Amino acid sequence: MVVAAAVLFGGQASAHSVEQVTVPAAGLHPEGVAWDPTRNALLVSSATEGSVSVVTPRGVRPLAGDPRMISTFGITVDARRGRLLVTYGDLGVSPRSTPETVKKVGGLGIFDLRTGRVLHMVRFGLAPNDVTLDPAGNAYVSDTVSDTVWKVDVGGHATPFATDARFAAEGFGLNGIVWHPEGYLLGVNYTTGALLKITTNRAVSAVTLDRPLVGGDGLAVRRDGTLIAVTNSLGAPGTDAVRTIVGTRGFRSGRSTGLVEWPVSAPTTVAVTPRGAWVLSGRLDVLLAGGSAPDFVLRRY
Repeated sequence: MVVAAAVLFGGQASAHSVEQVTVPAAGLHPEGVAWDPTRNALLVSSATEGSVSVVTPRGVRPLAGDPRMISTFGITVDARRGRLLVTYGDLGVSPRSTPETVKKVGGLGIFDLRTGRVLHMVRFGLAPNDVTLDPAGNAYVSDTVSDTVWKVDVGGHATPFATDARFAAEGFGLNGIVWHPEGYLLGVNYTTGALLKITTNRAVSAVTLDRPLVGGDGLAVRRDGTLIAVTNSLGAPGTDAVRTIVGTRGFRSGRSTGLVEWPVSAPTTVAVTPRGAWVLSGRLDVLLAGGSAPDFVLRRY
């Protein structure tokens, strides 16, 4: 693992020689991953510990946490402003989960990227899941058990941004969310597989797809504007897969290309890095079955 991770995170050999890294981290069970250009490393969340850690050549190193964060999910790095943003909540899988907190406590933790110091703990929503940023530094957060996308400004103030019935579902609703460089948001409904476009004036429309993204979890946008979507079967009849979606201008419609049936179970999301796109499998299937895993996997897409 030491050699593989060293290559992935700026080692001497070509990163293209590494396809998969197994990271030792007993019981961490990360759901989210993000690239940190200031460290030249990946950051991961934790469904069990409610923390954010740096992936190192030897495992993980704690970076940020707060007692109010029972489980952490989506992560984004605001390198320009020196901030780390992570959603938190309680879906009942942490040792600290209680009936008083499950699907009742959630929000966005904002930390100093260098030190991990708390800047803002912003409480809102029922089950905040993923977070993305616009160029001005505003954060947009999906909530998997509600019909609302939240906006958190750079001062740490949260307001409902867009509400739409298509964000909700009988199971998990809006999951992955990402800012597209053309100037709008894209989000995926985990249960229905709908890909939804949300404009800055809060208009919501469905993107016409050649196949739905049932089990759609994490999203990422490459520099060329193509979308990477991760699907799984953790809570919906989806498949463990990763695909690229090429959209028309304005993403009115999209066509799936590069579909890969994922060889590691329960992938949740993906981070685009200078060394390719890396997909996270945090062993959440093991956790949801009542077990605990000694590691997690990052695999290149």
